[in-house]
Amino acid sequence: ATMKTACFALLAASASAFAPAAQTGQSSTALYASEPIGALPPVGFFGKPVWDKLTTEWGSEETGKFLRAAELKHGRSAMIATVGYAFHKFGWTLDNISPHEYLSVTEGIKFADLAAMTPLDAMRSVPAEGWTQMFCAIALVELYELTHKGGKWSLDDGIAPGLTPGGLTGDLGWNPLGFDVTEELQLKELQNGRAAMMAISAWVFHDALPGSVPVPLPW
Repeated sequence: ATMKTACFALLAASASAFAPAAQTGQSSTALYASEPIGALPPVGFFGKPVWDKLTTEWGSEETGKFLRAAELKHGRSAMIATVGYAFHKFGWTLDNISPHEYLSVTEGIKFADLAAMTPLDAMRSVPAEGWTQMFCAIALVELYELTHKGGKWSLDDGIAPGLTPGGLTGDLGWNPLGFDVTEELQLKELQNGRAAMMAISAWVFHDALPGSVPVPLPW
């Protein structure tokens, strides 16, 4: 029950993943100020000097935008991966959900075959066409961000160097649940993403390298 509650919490947190930051009434540069959202102790205590160097001496404000967007997107991906990993562990797999029996008819791969494997082995068994579909889906999201601003098509400012028109901010202008995106909510998303990155890393290491995780996991 605890794990199910945790999965629900991750899903709820990720619901605001694509919500526009403009609703806060602050400029988008607020995320990349000298004290960015998510600069919490103990990491924030010794991380600020490094952040300042990255955004001044070694880079610029745009560097900070890129780094924050990278953390945000990795956190969102990790939240999705953690929920997917948990679904597989709990047996909530596509052989029990999908009306189709096969993942790939030509390769003879059934959903039931994947459900009987560990999540890592199941991923290794996905044919190249499946990986290509996932890559294309991710590329479409990235291209949308680079060609839209405020949820509208925009190429007036050009795309290069990759920060316009929407910018690499993680803001896709999509907020179907109508969340009021406050700094508190943005912080929660970052923190949940950070926790998910740790969780999925532990799960993957636990399955790939037996004994690598000192704390035994219940599966």
